[in-house]
Amino acid sequence: MTTAATVGSGAYTYKLVQDWPKLPSGMTLGAVSAVATDSQDRVYIFNRQDPPVVVCAPDGNFLNGWGNGGFVYAHGFYIAHDRVYLTDRDTSICMIYTLDGKPIKMLGEHGVHSDTGAMKPMDPVLRPAGPFNYPSELVPSPWGDLYVSDGYRNARVHRFDSGGHLLQSWGTWGKTEPGQFHLPHSIIVDETHTVYVCDRENHRVQVFTPNGEFIEMWTDIQRPMDIAEFTDGNFLISEGTRDDLPSRCSVVGKHGEVLARWESRSAHGCWVDSRGDVYLALTGNKSVDKYVRQS
Repeated sequence: MTTAATVGSGAYTYKLVQDWPKLPSGMTLGAVSAVATDSQDRVYIFNRQDPPVVVCAPDGNFLNGWGNGGFVYAHGFYIAHDRVYLTDRDTSICMIYTLDGKPIKMLGEHGVHSDTGAMKPMDPVLRPAGPFNYPSELVPSPWGDLYVSDGYRNARVHRFDSGGHLLQSWGTWGKTEPGQFHLPHSIIVDETHTVYVCDRENHRVQVFTPNGEFIEMWTDIQRPMDIAEFTDGNFLISEGTRDDLPSRCSVVGKHGEVLARWESRSAHGCWVDSRGDVYLALTGNKSVDKYVRQS
């Protein structure tokens, strides 16, 4: 664990703690897909080896792990009201768990993929279809509906009621127009009942009403991997490399205006805890970086 220079600016100034988790001797992480915190700011690390969910205290010390053998390809992971919402991408299922790993609900059928005509992740989607074909993230809305970005071999957003019944789907495959997606990779719904979708391979975030009506898009973004919300309502976006541009993190306002930005290690997932500290889930580096807020 190393501490590097200060990054960011203004109210979003941070000190980096690289390779933050303090794991027991001999324990390592696999490719880290996502990270989230609960109401006590305990940190949950979703990685692609057993145990797939690693739980650390706010100081980084290892607490426990769960989910051994339960997931084929760990992907999305989100916590709200101390429930865990996750996706096992390659089996096309979305799950809700308790914080200690007890299953509550499953959306989709294990290993059953909808017919989209896409054979490999990120292929063009010939026939956008219903749930699911390699979904990327499951999140709840403030009013209880569930939203899924179904992106790797589909090009849709699905909306379910709290009981898991499909209400609607929207989106087609494409590169330019509103409502077209090329890998909707992450999704979040805020207290204003607005839906934000990281349209990763189109280098933009698309913004919708709860029933999928297009509002706006943010284009000062490169390969948006994940989006997380600060307590003040602004957002953190982890961004991948694009051409010769390095990976980075951006803090943006409600309409995508950039408030702070810094280069970072490539982060597949990101999260903000209750005090505004930032966590990055690193697939390639198989670790978690923490940025401690200085203001």
